[in-house]
Amino acid sequence: MIRRYLIAGSITLLPSAVTLWILRAIFDGLVTIFRAPAAWISHSFGLATPPYWQLAIISAAGTLLLLVLVGALVGNFVGRQLLSWLDELVMHVPVVKAIYGATKQLMNAIQSGKNGNLKDVVLVEWPQPGSFAIGFVAQRSCPWTGLPGNMVAVYLPTSPNPTSGYVVMVEEHKIKPLSVTPEEALTWAISGGVVAPGGTPANLA
Repeated sequence: MIRRYLIAGSITLLPSAVTLWILRAIFDGLVTIFRAPAAWISHSFGLATPPYWQLAIISAAGTLLLLVLVGALVGNFVGRQLLSWLDELVMHVPVVKAIYGATKQLMNAIQSGKNGNLKDVVLVEWPQPGSFAIGFVAQRSCPWTGLPGNMVAVYLPTSPNPTSGYVVMVEEHKIKPLSVTPEEALTWAISGGVVAPGGTPANLA
């Protein structure tokens, strides 16, 4: 009886615990980023280094200010040009440009269906016969592979981070289109298959 209650309680509290853990990690990261500037400003005015709770408030305020400034920049031509220059600068930094560029392009493509890519959700047999995975069509034709038949490039997101995944070549007649939106497919992947398309938990019985 106690074991059953422990399992039920763990399953019930696990989503909240994971959410709080992720938020705490993000928050600690923000505090770390703002700690050095806040300490420098405090010392410049002859004050002591702010305690953790003050750093937390400064970090939250700084993050909100940053989001507002970025949003304001995106809303006008000069700001968009400035962000474009910053993007170009980052894309010239070795190693960083590969991670930043790939992640940005992937998220833009999934969110907006840019150029018709990554907006069609399909089901493919992967990684072995009898197993299936949900993916996004990246390219409808890949003649450069030299493989026989019409090969389709399909991006398979991993869980819980959909920005990492696999790209597989599948014959067109072997992919099955699904009547779900890219957002629903992403939610399904991020939740580890728990939240089914439509926003409802999958039936695990």
